[in-house]
Amino acid sequence: MGATKDGAGRGPGRRAVIVGGAVAVIVGGAALERSGLSRLWWRLPGDQRPRVAGAVDFGGARWVAASGANYRRADRPYDYGIDRVVVHVTQGSYASAVKVFQDPAHGAAAHYVVRRDGRVTQMIRELDVAFHAGNRSYNERSVGIEHEGFVERASSFTDAMYASSARLTARICERYGIPVDREHIVGHAEVPGADHTDPGPHWDWDRYLRLVREARPTRA
Repeated sequence: MGATKDGAGRGPGRRAVIVGGAVAVIVGGAALERSGLSRLWWRLPGDQRPRVAGAVDFGGARWVAASGANYRRADRPYDYGIDRVVVHVTQGSYASAVKVFQDPAHGAAAHYVVRRDGRVTQMIRELDVAFHAGNRSYNERSVGIEHEGFVERASSFTDAMYASSARLTARICERYGIPVDREHIVGHAEVPGADHTDPGPHWDWDRYLRLVREARPTRA
């Protein structure tokens, strides 16, 4: 499960665009958050998505907000480039992971939680820095995905989980231009300074990367 709050200050907001007739007004991220205007849109590469409560970055995901104490507001990939996906295992149930990520005393949370049946829940927007990797640099540069289960139980990693998580990772890699390989899609145990062992010996990396490649959108 995600580990250690990095406690760093919020990075500067990049920009949003308010369209009012023919006038475009540029405002910073903080102003965007305070305004509450539905006409404010947060820009991501190749996309336009509203930064509003309940918005998700992965189609079909359920939104459950993590505690604001477990992540840091940012404007990625403008203030911090995203070039990693970090694979975690919850060492518990889906419900327990969601619960602790909502607890401000926990000090950690991942962007996504994938249930055994393949259900995807997003808890932190990708543009924000989740405290999931136990390493400030990796937190700033990565998207964290938790998977329900236990590292010592091969049965935790179901076909539905692999397929759903692979689709999610494929979309993240497509969005930020992340290569689909073991240098850029890593386990929590591979993060420098990590004291975790997830996803553990039963996680099938060859299968997972194959599924991610197969799930990548085809270009015309």
